[in-house]
Amino acid sequence: MIIRRAAAGAYWALSRWTYRSEPLPKDGAGILVGAPHTSNWDFALMLAISWRAGVQVKYLGKHTLFKKPFGPLMRALGGIPVDRTNPAGLVDELVSRVTAGERFYLVITPEGTRSASPYWKSGFYRIARATGMPVTLGYVDRSTMTTGLGPTLTLTGDVTADMDRIRAFYDGKTGITGRTTTPRLREESGETAADEPLPPT
Repeated sequence: MIIRRAAAGAYWALSRWTYRSEPLPKDGAGILVGAPHTSNWDFALMLAISWRAGVQVKYLGKHTLFKKPFGPLMRALGGIPVDRTNPAGLVDELVSRVTAGERFYLVITPEGTRSASPYWKSGFYRIARATGMPVTLGYVDRSTMTTGLGPTLTLTGDVTADMDRIRAFYDGKTGITGRTTTPRLREESGETAADEPLPPT
């Protein structure tokens, strides 16, 4: 952890980005939402933010990234491989790990793709509701060249009201490529997404 904090300190000293964050909850577990997700460079920022904050994170990655020679490194950095052709049971597995007492911050990019998408994937919402874990809004904002962790929310189950708070936070923020995001779940349109897979980072 000391080495990671030192590496993060060096990164932020040299980076064009400015780190601005609100405090994380003290219990050492939660969901970290990352948005807008528009570039592979978001991964480097995620590591720099979590190391600066001094927290252990886990993230979801395409299973192909965990093959040799990079597999051991991806796992050491907290990666959980996801086979997008067989996503069934992933949410249940993550919920079981939390209810069994495992403590971690799970990074999820709910847009699910670096391209524009009309809906966020709802896995982060379902896990938060099933485990009671709070949701911290991580962000990138190229318009101000700032990045970090925003407010922490406890989701209520009122999907529209919860997403209104999330939309208000991300309003006007642009990703590394300059694209904006409007957080919205299919459930808000009356559609179901019960079998929707979690998005890999």
